[in-house]
Amino acid sequence: MATDDAARYDALVIGTGQGGPPLAASLAGAGYRTAIVERDQVGGSCVNTGCTPTKTLIASGRVAYQARRAPLYGIGTEPVRVHMHQVRQRKRDMVEQFRSGARHGLERAENLDLIMGEARFSAPDTVDVDLHAGGRRTLRAPLIVVDTGTRPAVPGVPGLDAVPFLDSTSIQELEAVPEHLLVLGGGYVGLEFAQLFRRLGSAVTIIQRDEQLAPRESPDVAGELTRLLREDGIEVLLHTDATGVEPTAPGVALGVDGPGGARRLTGSHLLVAVGRSPNTEALDLPAAGVETDARGFIRVNDQLVTSVPGIRALGDVTGAPQFTHVAYDHFRILRTNLLEDGAASTRHRPVPYTIFTDPQLGRVGLTEQQARGEGRRIRVARLPMSAVARALETGHTRGFMKAVVDADSDRILGCAILGEQGGEVMSMIQIAMMGDLPYTALRDGVFAHPTLAEALNNLFTSFQD
Repeated sequence: MATDDAARYDALVIGTGQGGPPLAASLAGAGYRTAIVERDQVGGSCVNTGCTPTKTLIASGRVAYQARRAPLYGIGTEPVRVHMHQVRQRKRDMVEQFRSGARHGLERAENLDLIMGEARFSAPDTVDVDLHAGGRRTLRAPLIVVDTGTRPAVPGVPGLDAVPFLDSTSIQELEAVPEHLLVLGGGYVGLEFAQLFRRLGSAVTIIQRDEQLAPRESPDVAGELTRLLREDGIEVLLHTDATGVEPTAPGVALGVDGPGGARRLTGSHLLVAVGRSPNTEALDLPAAGVETDARGFIRVNDQLVTSVPGIRALGDVTGAPQFTHVAYDHFRILRTNLLEDGAASTRHRPVPYTIFTDPQLGRVGLTEQQARGEGRRIRVARLPMSAVARALETGHTRGFMKAVVDADSDRILGCAILGEQGGEVMSMIQIAMMGDLPYTALRDGVFAHPTLAEALNNLFTSFQD
């Protein structure tokens, strides 16, 4: 319970993901006496276990892939050898650089206290913190913002609690390349790790319960992605359920049931990548009156206000699309509304993203199926990467570009770019969408030759209708 000796602040932020620290710094800079509490490591999942380390690892995998392809470019190489401890150390060094920079920034900020410990509510305006250094502090503030993020979810597969399975965090600390990696889950995280370890030398099997990989994508996009992964030598089992797991001498045995009937898969390692759960259980949200959904995510309105007017939440813990750029946009919304007397909201904001497979999948806006489901008259443009001059020159011709256009207004409704630097090309189309430009602006634009961007000229002359 709150006590008379509670430390009083104007604002309190719980968690140091991608939105919390810039918001805390902005509040402190505006004159709010501010505290930010972190229970583990500054930087949240993006810096410590997500974007920064995984994309660093993926870069190593791409180098190994390119080295094996060197003869296609007329270059001779020695057999490719992967030194996993060096790959891991490069990842660790990158994380430490980002993490220490984030922590030093908070520690140097005026009017801002960084408090390391576990926070829990005791009242709508009061938080008790069990300090890492020992003891407890009680903090009170009229404005509290929750930014505690998520963690890997654990499914209820029989026997899973009896085997040493990997998640998206622990797999990054392997000292050696797995002989055979079983990947349970065909979403974005599972796909990136599956291709990474295949490129590092593992045999890989993906087990996906849905009828396609990447369930949010159009069937043709997901189908092409599946084809490319199989081309890389990855076994992909679709519409397949995990029925049980048990330890074996070489690692794990996973029972599955799919279109071909029941099977028993054996692997040296098992990666569980079936989604994420919110870090809310330790907060004692009922003590503050903060409502959550059935999965524990904090309910917020479109201005990120919870069921308690003095408490906001941002980032993954709200159940929003779990991307760093979404969390950072949440920071901008709260900064605008709290410090600039604005009325920013999450409504009508695009949610672009990139899956960092190779080739990348960059997507923004409506899929073809979503647009048709809304009853729109649409035109669909499609261009294979094998028709892109820059892709041919660099030897990266896998995938295709696809865009959905409103047939009545000529505005671009969405795109999926499965190809070399797909995220960058997608972002160009997103800028056109943000500017409310007709597709003809890209069709007729003058782009430097030879670049991937130049392919937009041809994409928007390649309608299927």
